[in-house]
Amino acid sequence: MVLDIAPHYFKDRAKRMIRCAIGLILSLHMQPRHIARELALFSINQLPSQPQKLESKTLDDIVTAVVRSLHDETKELLQTASAELQRGQERVSSSETRTGDIRQDIQAVEGMVREAIELTKNAINHIGAALDFPVTLVLAQRAEVRNYAIDILKTVNSKRSHIDETIGNALVNWQIDRLAQVDKDILRIATAEMLFMSVASKVAIDEAVELAKRYSSEDGYRFINGVLRRIDDQIKQSRNS
Repeated sequence: MVLDIAPHYFKDRAKRMIRCAIGLILSLHMQPRHIARELALFSINQLPSQPQKLESKTLDDIVTAVVRSLHDETKELLQTASAELQRGQERVSSSETRTGDIRQDIQAVEGMVREAIELTKNAINHIGAALDFPVTLVLAQRAEVRNYAIDILKTVNSKRSHIDETIGNALVNWQIDRLAQVDKDILRIATAEMLFMSVASKVAIDEAVELAKRYSSEDGYRFINGVLRRIDDQIKQSRNS
């Protein structure tokens, strides 16, 4: 019976994989701006801020900056995760020499391990992105990807003070300089698109949420969504006044 079922199972699975591959290729061709946003997110702090210098950058320059950024961030995440695990190990070792209630030690170690796991997950996502980009760009519309990524970078850099002020006004009991760098840059890209690049708010917010789900902390996308929706409300109020 198993031998009869197995060929059908693998045949059906192969068909599903082919359909997924075709869907991926089609989606990549239809979504060059989605790819451009990811490139802009990770090259924003690696490339020059001057518009003239940005214009001279090729797509290969942008991808090189992205890979360098992902490498640096992944290394930092793994180092921090390793440090958390080391702290947990030291806490366990010290608790073994003490008598009495060690529940606080156990809770502290659990927190350190959870933090290390979260950091490692983010590092793995970064590694996956670095591996995905070369294949993605082979299939994508390279000129449109490069041009839109450069447009984002030029807008974010030239309008930085206005963008940061807008984000700051939408934060509740928080300051922009206290945000994680990736969250800050996702917010900057989406805000630039809504304010200066004629991108529909829903599109900019949805894209930012998707970036946050992939690259931010576990609940980061909810925070990003809330801030951008407040910014959208502010923009609508300003245009109606």
